[in-house]
Amino acid sequence: MSDPIWRLLLDGRVEGAENMAVDSAVLGAVGARRSLPTLRLYGWEVPTVTLGRFQPVEQVDRGACAGRGFDIVRRPTGGRGVLHDDELTYSVVAGVDDGVPKGITASYRYLSEALAEAYRVLGVPAEITARQRGAKGSAACYLHATHADLSLGAAKLSGSAQVWKGDAVLQHGSFIVSRDSEAEAEVFRLAGAQAVDLDRTTATLEAVLGRRPSVGEMVAAVTGAFARVLGVTLEAGELSGTEREAASIASGAYRIQSVPRCGAPGLTAPG
Repeated sequence: MSDPIWRLLLDGRVEGAENMAVDSAVLGAVGARRSLPTLRLYGWEVPTVTLGRFQPVEQVDRGACAGRGFDIVRRPTGGRGVLHDDELTYSVVAGVDDGVPKGITASYRYLSEALAEAYRVLGVPAEITARQRGAKGSAACYLHATHADLSLGAAKLSGSAQVWKGDAVLQHGSFIVSRDSEAEAEVFRLAGAQAVDLDRTTATLEAVLGRRPSVGEMVAAVTGAFARVLGVTLEAGELSGTEREAASIASGAYRIQSVPRCGAPGLTAPG
């Protein structure tokens, strides 16, 4: 029996609200069984702060974001604020019928096994976080680690967030190459020990590897890991017309604050 086919979307650096609208549109289509389960890899046109679905916008310094040229958008998923910049972002949308176990804890663990394998391929011995730790009251996602995250020892590598729609789930998160801790501390109003902890209790690919992995290297690691761990075949595809229309209509609802920008290069599939 052949492996199930999942769709692979390789997008370039996309405007933040559009990224969130596309992820949401794919969830709607996969949940309605109009589209195949999907792994999407993408970047950001400009550094962008994403806030969790129910997170107060007051927890981010809008003036600091404007001064630095950062966008602010709302995620369809829960959780805390994230500054997206030098990273490869993933989103995965699949349903119970595609093998994803029902429930937040079980589904995080199932999908995180593929993420951990991708890190290992890149040379980072990542593990699913064994116990919660960190600043529970912080607005910044990376100051708090949960069972939904990946860690290297006591340092948080990657955070993920989810939302379910019926029997389908959207999970997205980041493979962070480098972190601008000063900017992150400013936009989330971190001071004193919290600002110090942002460097002390987190890790990036560049810091661990001592080099910068290329986008192509990261794409190959992530796609290969998902295919092997989940037992699926990834086939390059594109958004359906229905998904494009839904994303276009919804993008404004995710946009909180934006700055002018120009185009940026896209991702390329692994050879």
